[in-house]
Amino acid sequence: MDYNKIAKEILMYLGGENNVASAAHCATRLRLVLNDDQKANIKKIEKMEAVKGVFNSGGQLQIIIGQGTVNKVYNAFIEGTKIGESSLSDNKKAAMKNMNPFERFARMLSSIFLPIIPAIVASGLLMGILGMLQNFHLIDSKSGIYILLNMFSSAAFVFLPVLIAFSAAKQFGTNPFLAATLAGIMIHPDLQNAWTLGNGIKNSMDFMDFM
Repeated sequence: MDYNKIAKEILMYLGGENNVASAAHCATRLRLVLNDDQKANIKKIEKMEAVKGVFNSGGQLQIIIGQGTVNKVYNAFIEGTKIGESSLSDNKKAAMKNMNPFERFARMLSSIFLPIIPAIVASGLLMGILGMLQNFHLIDSKSGIYILLNMFSSAAFVFLPVLIAFSAAKQFGTNPFLAATLAGIMIHPDLQNAWTLGNGIKNSMDFMDFM
């Protein structure tokens, strides 16, 4: 397989190297951000023997080539051109520039909350199972195993601000550990929260009393 030939054909059908704003690859696909999507001849690329499929997602043109082949095509694609190597995160940032403000905002929210969803789903399922077992009197709510599993099921919700802060910090390129620490301060048990207020505990403190 002539990887240089494949790369040159793809580049030609994309409208030349000046039309490529950013280029990266994952395990099976070339991920490209174009300056002008209208200049790309998608039908010609799809008809190429080495290409398994082409689709546009999140502002990126993704060309499926296959595992073990895509990295060689990518190297040939970059070599001898002004197109620099980009990471997947760099590619996503470049793709967001081509989106309108609403699309960028939606993409930002999805990038923050999507990584958290598995933890929330797992916790919610365990919470539902525990509730069912309790309603059918199959487990004692005062037993050690119930208390332990109930703690497992609620952990993601109790510490949700920490999860969101960590994910948001990665999205915005800041220190995720510092963000998680700040979120931890906000939910510190020494501060007032929904549980203490619900129990009728209302305290205040004067942190300037040393003056």
